[in-house]
Amino acid sequence: MSQPAMINRYKWYEIIGIYAGILLFLIFVLAPFIEGFLVSLKPLSRLFSSPYHFIPENGSFTAYRTMWTSVPGFGWYIFNSFLISGTITIIVLILVVPAAYAFARFEFKGAGLLLGAFLAVKMFSGAVLLIPLFRLMRSFGVLNTYFAMIVPGVAFIIPTGIWLLHTYIRRIPRELDEAAYVDGASQFYTLRRVILPIAMPGIIVVAISSFIEAYAQQFIYALTFNSKTEYMPLPVGLFAYFGRQEVVWNELMAASFVGIAPALVVIFFLQRYLVSGLTAGAVKQ
Repeated sequence: MSQPAMINRYKWYEIIGIYAGILLFLIFVLAPFIEGFLVSLKPLSRLFSSPYHFIPENGSFTAYRTMWTSVPGFGWYIFNSFLISGTITIIVLILVVPAAYAFARFEFKGAGLLLGAFLAVKMFSGAVLLIPLFRLMRSFGVLNTYFAMIVPGVAFIIPTGIWLLHTYIRRIPRELDEAAYVDGASQFYTLRRVILPIAMPGIIVVAISSFIEAYAQQFIYALTFNSKTEYMPLPVGLFAYFGRQEVVWNELMAASFVGIAPALVVIFFLQRYLVSGLTAGAVKQ
């Protein structure tokens, strides 16, 4: 006989409590985004009017049109953010995949110490290392270039990627490697043709998390290592809406949603891989 679905094992009031809890959680998570979107629809003169109206009166998408002229080159800021984040993600994957495979499959002295050191690196804020990084970038003559923002991003994201992926690869049975060795496969061939296809959900998790982290940490590096507008990323473009006299909040919110929309579309189409990668190994067969 087939077992009843887990949800059917709860009483009706327990089911109501579960869905009420989920709804409350979603309200707390989504409320800032909903309010931000509604602010983008309000005229600037009525943002702080009293009494407060949740649904904007005379709301329109005017801010979504005027934001492009308020900050010239805003589209270029978005392009720079995706270029920097995409480049960081590709470099991180190229370095993390073989490193994670080595930590997951080989026994060598200091492996645990190195993994602990990776966690220690993540404990430091990027702001603590700005001055040493600035001196290093200046000595190499790469200030005011994309390179100056890509290198620190890669350095701070690699530890997280190695931890995530090496844990995923360790759940892949070693018998697959041994079977490949018996057939005469090399380590590189085993990694490329056996491990990578199975570890693809985990690799996508690393790619998405790396892209999001690279997208979020661009502001401090851009202001420190860059002074040329043509290399500035999206967070610096958003900062331009903070004027000397007032903040153009409706255009700022509109620009924020436009800037993150392409990234949300990519994550939406990759979410099934993200979920499968995060839950893989949670239940042992």
